[in-house]
Amino acid sequence: MVKESIGDGQLSSPLIVADKPCENGCSGGGGGRGGEEMGVSSATSVLVLSTLIAVCGSYVFGTAMVGYSSPAESGIMDELGLSLAEYSVFGSILTIGAMLGAISSGRIADLIGRRGAMGFSEVFCLMGWLAVVFSKDAWWLDFGRLLIGCGMGLLSYVVPVYIAEITPKNLRGGFTTVHQLMICCGASITFLLGTLVNWRILALIGTIPCLIQVVGLPFIPESPRWLARSGRWRDCEAALQRLRGENAFISQEAAEIKDYTETLQRLSEATVLDLFQWTYARSLIVGVGLMVLQQFGGVNAIVFYASAIFISAGFSGHVGSIAMVAVQIPMTTLGTILMDKSGRRPLLLASAAGTCLGCFFVGISFLMQGHQGWKELGPIFALLGVLGWDLYKPLPKNGASFMNIIVGGCGSGSHSFETMIYDGAFSLGMGGIPWVIMSEIFPINMKGSAGSLVTLVSWLGSWIISYAFNFLMKWSSAGTFFIFSSICGITVLFVAKLVPETKGRTLEEIQASMNPLSAKNKHSIP
Repeated sequence: MVKESIGDGQLSSPLIVADKPCENGCSGGGGGRGGEEMGVSSATSVLVLSTLIAVCGSYVFGTAMVGYSSPAESGIMDELGLSLAEYSVFGSILTIGAMLGAISSGRIADLIGRRGAMGFSEVFCLMGWLAVVFSKDAWWLDFGRLLIGCGMGLLSYVVPVYIAEITPKNLRGGFTTVHQLMICCGASITFLLGTLVNWRILALIGTIPCLIQVVGLPFIPESPRWLARSGRWRDCEAALQRLRGENAFISQEAAEIKDYTETLQRLSEATVLDLFQWTYARSLIVGVGLMVLQQFGGVNAIVFYASAIFISAGFSGHVGSIAMVAVQIPMTTLGTILMDKSGRRPLLLASAAGTCLGCFFVGISFLMQGHQGWKELGPIFALLGVLGWDLYKPLPKNGASFMNIIVGGCGSGSHSFETMIYDGAFSLGMGGIPWVIMSEIFPINMKGSAGSLVTLVSWLGSWIISYAFNFLMKWSSAGTFFIFSSICGITVLFVAKLVPETKGRTLEEIQASMNPLSAKNKHSIP
């Protein structure tokens, strides 16, 4: 097959190329995708390898953020003689480091590329883990934890962005959600390993995914869209060809990337202030809004204080924590599988509705503890709220609702047994999809500034909720979870009214529809 170069000559492709089969001459042999729509492709070995290398950073995220601090707590405090206040600093300083990393994440990823940013972040993570391994006092512990946080702040932005930019539109949602799946795997596996090895060995194990990513980065291609933004058109074409396969027809997709990137570069030189123009209002509202609602829905409070919540509700803290770990990975896997089948919006709506009802049931469990006649039902509602509940309802006559689609739906007139899980509901959609959408909706010229802002908002929200949770619980345990439930309910309305469906659309199509003024201004450019 003859490859068309995008590096020479004038391109006549429109800003958005309509999806259509290739014309005569587009067909290719072997593994080619010539007869398919532009941007529609199968998962090649290079694409899978690139995603796996990238999500090693996500594994580090889960290991450090959730998995390490809980099993290491008693060992660190006993061996180094730390007080509870000193260990609390060790736990919370990670979020401060993540906010510092988030502020610079977009700029670094734009300057040195997505691969370079991932490698740069792993340097911080490696130094941080080694500082923890060899620490002799609280100062070195905190310094190492701060370095890991800086690396995590970078990784939390660049990993989903890189995956979104290298995957074809028909696979992008599922591949990008692997980021959240690996966070769950990192947290769960580290939590379990922490019961078998001491805290220094556990920290040393934490360096393994960092090293895998550093070693693997030279063997995967850079993001074609970042290469186009940098004016490296031939490198963009070569990277896209590697990702789509040797015999894939890439000229139309490459031309669209080039045309859209050049249009945005001619519109303006992007600055942070440009992000707050009316042109980008909807993208900014959706990106920041999803992150705010994700964090203020209370998930980090529930994850960080799972043991205390279950103990307060009358259950064993150990049983509660293990049960939460047991549902995270399967539900995140389910969300990954369904992402490009059911779409982003149905999964977000199901997830937000599940977390809303979950928080409501937890609130009821605490409320019942104040009533002697109902006190014995409190633990049951806690278990239903945080882990799951059974809901029976008839289906509408015209078929399955979106909730039934999520669990495999049934025919008309039947009853469906729907099991929703608080932790699982979050993992199904609200855990990973806001990051997927963040990586899709911002134009390439604004992605750095927008990504830094959205990532910073996420980490700031995480810190606020984690800090305020104990004070809220002292004020009113039931009231705290009713507040979380209300915020999750607002999330349902927010998604229904403002969040677009991005399934099956190229990044350029999504960004042009989200920022229509940019597309209109194209016609006024000389």
